[in-house]
Amino acid sequence: MLEKSITLKHLLIGQQRCIGLQFKADRVLVSLVERLPGVAWSDEFGMYFIPNSRDNVSLIFKTFKSIAWVNGNYFFGSRPLLTKNRSDNFKRTEHPKPANHESICPQNYLEKLELKQYAKNTARIYITCFEAFMRYYEGIPLEQIDENDIRDYLLHLSRSNRSTSYINQAVNSIKFYYEVVLGMPNRFYSIERPRKRKKLPEILSVTDVQSLLAQVGNLKHRCIVGLLYASGLRRAEVLALRPTDLDFSRRMVRIRQGKGNKDRYSILSKTLIPELMEYLQRYSPDHYLFESPNGGAYSASSVLKIVSRAARRAGIRKRVTPHMLRHSFATHLLDKGVDLRRIQVLLGHNSSKTTEIYTHVAENSFKGIDDLLS
Repeated sequence: MLEKSITLKHLLIGQQRCIGLQFKADRVLVSLVERLPGVAWSDEFGMYFIPNSRDNVSLIFKTFKSIAWVNGNYFFGSRPLLTKNRSDNFKRTEHPKPANHESICPQNYLEKLELKQYAKNTARIYITCFEAFMRYYEGIPLEQIDENDIRDYLLHLSRSNRSTSYINQAVNSIKFYYEVVLGMPNRFYSIERPRKRKKLPEILSVTDVQSLLAQVGNLKHRCIVGLLYASGLRRAEVLALRPTDLDFSRRMVRIRQGKGNKDRYSILSKTLIPELMEYLQRYSPDHYLFESPNGGAYSASSVLKIVSRAARRAGIRKRVTPHMLRHSFATHLLDKGVDLRRIQVLLGHNSSKTTEIYTHVAENSFKGIDDLLS
């Protein structure tokens, strides 16, 4: 096996498509590379490059034959595979399109999302954002789009009053194509991201939560709302639960592959356990804990309707979402004196800074402060 190797990369120098030659410092390789026609050095990318052409590709393989292994995984990996694969199914089932909407996301983009096992929701967002970017520059080859073009697109999004979150997702989807799919060096370190707005979480009082729960009459619905609040689960996490994830003896619920593809445990309310047992006996769910009438997991939109309808019946004027119950779970635990680190573990946060936001809305944070008007 050859000890030396050269990796081919797609580069865009000015407006010209080039072949980047990336390798460890070696006198023999440098000498051979410098003999290639039209070769030059890029300080920006830290590698030699030559114009991208079929003749030059053939010349590279001929030049280094029996001397170095030419790694074309990043270079040729950008071509759609001709063999049938699961990515076609991923595209159809995980990212459905209206009948009049042609899907234009590159096949290799979908394949890379699948190979890296991105979460379904993340994959949908990346595909949607990247297709919007492609339509904005319709007719222009993706390899000819540079940093200035991307800045113009982000400025367009900002002027269109797109949210900070959406713009950041757009940046991520674009970087994913050029840096991960095509294997180009980091081209976008200088692309400015919008500053995130620091918003406090919307929460409900304990009384409001109790009123909301009292308005949920259906047993299955009560179990869903109970887990959202009393276990602090995300909506997607509740819908992904299996009957075996409930550990009644230890009063724990297992969350498989939550946000960030992480497993964790959260608490299971002893008040909710009898209703969950009754639910299991009455409904006998097969694969998912909460299944739709037609089989498969219960829909996210149905959970939103359950929560919002119960909130209206309870006379809560603000718009209530399933995630607001998770915020309320964390805040109410903090009010009860539960350590912030323990709450972080229950919520599945990577950083304590994410959990610290609840200190700004917890009642305990304001106790002991004198009333200036009294």
